[in-house]
Amino acid sequence: MLTSDFDFPFPQNRIALRPVPRGEAKLMVVSKSGALPGDFPLPVKKEGWAFGKTSDLIRILKPGDALALNDTKVLRARLRGRLQGGGACEVLLLKPRPGSESHSVWECLAKPGRKLIPGGKVEFASGFHAEVLEIMPEGERVLRFGIGGDDFLTRLEQVGETPLPPYIRRPVETADAESYQSIFAENSGSVAAPTASLHFSPAMIEDARNKGVGIVKLTLHVGAGTFRPVQTERAEEHPMHSEAYSLPQASTAVLNTVRAFGGRVFAVGTTTARVLETCSDATGMLRPQRGETDLFIRPGYAWKSLDALFTNFHWPKSTLFMLVCALMGTERAKAAYAEAMRREFRLFSYGDAMLIL
Repeated sequence: MLTSDFDFPFPQNRIALRPVPRGEAKLMVVSKSGALPGDFPLPVKKEGWAFGKTSDLIRILKPGDALALNDTKVLRARLRGRLQGGGACEVLLLKPRPGSESHSVWECLAKPGRKLIPGGKVEFASGFHAEVLEIMPEGERVLRFGIGGDDFLTRLEQVGETPLPPYIRRPVETADAESYQSIFAENSGSVAAPTASLHFSPAMIEDARNKGVGIVKLTLHVGAGTFRPVQTERAEEHPMHSEAYSLPQASTAVLNTVRAFGGRVFAVGTTTARVLETCSDATGMLRPQRGETDLFIRPGYAWKSLDALFTNFHWPKSTLFMLVCALMGTERAKAAYAEAMRREFRLFSYGDAMLIL
């Protein structure tokens, strides 16, 4: 399939620069089958679409369903420093180097890259510095920091900035430290937010529990590769980035039980969907696992483990939009996106949401 098959136009002014309050964003509901049930709790349009706000997700859930949430925590992964030989630089942490148990060695994006050469040193703050170890084939730098472990993470929180995606073209604000983090973020490791999670308020989670909906957590640490465009002519030739994940035994048991008793599994975000599919066998049975996944879900993929996907709107020709197309069909996805833009939905990380049911 051609990467150009997943292109679509959108007005730049629909890119959300700031979020609305949690639960207040617009929601579009689209059925995979083309029709929503007659007892659906939101008004259904003739096209089989429904519209509301993200807090209406709780009305759509039924007792015995489950919400699968990604509990990763976004690091303050953008660092500004001074080169040993003079001059400013900026570094975006990508992921710890495999085998660096103390998290002191990181793969990074850097600019100006030409000045970060092996052996060079960068100071980010007093007592917080790094040495350039190598340049990777795609130009990323490998940096070794002078501290590791919890000390590194603590210092990063003090010195680093919230890593807003590049299409949010404004300076980082104090409020972003909270708004670009889900309310259930626990496990530090992401350099981008699993943005569907940003819509949830404490009241929404509590209302779901009170309704008899299972709340289960898993972890996928989102890497900067999620923003990389697909540049190959044929989509299937795109080298998919890998990301660290973990699906605990307790979450696996709940999700398998929900499916066994006829409940529905709602994956919150494409990251959650990738973990569930990575950990599922051909029958949809989940197994507790941890590791790294480079699963590339695109049209033709045989889904196994989830019944619904709650997600934001995604960039054209991205692996995230391809995942959406794999669930609902490319032409239907494009039509839904076009309708959402006609209704002035806000796009991307701080934007509005879609439920594919």
